[in-house]
Amino acid sequence: MIHQLTPLVESDAFGTPTQRVWLKLEALQPSGSFKLRGVGHACEVHAARGARRFLSSSGGNAGLAVAYAGRRLGVPVRVVVPESTREWARSLIRRQGAELVVHGSSWMEANEYLTASREPTDAFIHPFDDPDVIAGQGTIGMEILRQHQGDIDAIFVAVGGGGLISGIAAYVKAVRPKTKVIAVQPTDSAAMVESLRAGRRVTLPTVGLFADAIAVKQVGSETFRLCQQYVDDTVLVSTDEICAAIKDVYTDCRSILEPGGAAAIAGMKKYAEKHRYRGKTLVAVACGSNMNFDRLRFVAERAVIGEAREAVLAVTLPEKAGSFRAFCEVLGPRSVTEFNYRYASGTQAHVFVGVELAHKRETASL
Repeated sequence: MIHQLTPLVESDAFGTPTQRVWLKLEALQPSGSFKLRGVGHACEVHAARGARRFLSSSGGNAGLAVAYAGRRLGVPVRVVVPESTREWARSLIRRQGAELVVHGSSWMEANEYLTASREPTDAFIHPFDDPDVIAGQGTIGMEILRQHQGDIDAIFVAVGGGGLISGIAAYVKAVRPKTKVIAVQPTDSAAMVESLRAGRRVTLPTVGLFADAIAVKQVGSETFRLCQQYVDDTVLVSTDEICAAIKDVYTDCRSILEPGGAAAIAGMKKYAEKHRYRGKTLVAVACGSNMNFDRLRFVAERAVIGEAREAVLAVTLPEKAGSFRAFCEVLGPRSVTEFNYRYASGTQAHVFVGVELAHKRETASL
């Protein structure tokens, strides 16, 4: 077995005296994400069938997991990544001993190159749309139900291509059909949410890059079928809400999640508040920790917005004496956390200002 058992921990930061919240810490897998469950299982299956090499066209968590699994199984790995793949991600893949090839400007071009160079004894490991991968992800659902044998009202799962939630939902619904499984996606990468609404797989023209681990233009055909059958509801989260969740998990667990890894926690917070959950038992899958260190400053700045503790305003003011004083009078007795004044023309100026909100929301509780 390539993957490891991960803890299910109760969260004091997200729970209340009547409501219990648990985090499944898949970010603690050796490869830094849940992907090791699915691709690790697929690699074991293909190795048993005599595969001489594993192929992956993902420069993110899936590619890293295939590289890790190949090293553990003693099978060579080739990972093809597009030119947009960040250097830190390339470095992590190389450290696992995989052959790294950079080709094309998109995942599609990288995948086409990989397919063209494939040998008969090679095994292509799909990042999500494969029965063996989906089955491997289902072990997370199995562990959650073993680790928490009481009733669970809802399990929140981040969704990219759909492999993670498909595996979890299929297992959970077979064992505890009353437990809701709720899909969480970023507002700018909502391929599964849009597909479920349309009743067919849709292709997004573009996807956001902040939560890149769960940003796909089109979900898998098998994962879509399973989500139609087993997923109970969906919730969309913004970049700011994800940043706030990253901060919350750090405060609670002293762990830093990547944006995609924290999406389920952000979705849980938003969904519980919207539906006024009280007295529920909730689980969120913290699914990845491969965070680019350079992003932490951005996360810290945006977290206060996601927590509804600060508003950022862009305002055009008349370029004349007293304009800013009048603007401050409109704001009232609020602290200014950030200020930038830029002269635009003889009659106007642009002001970028961060303002502390008067009524702070306790973001750590539901």
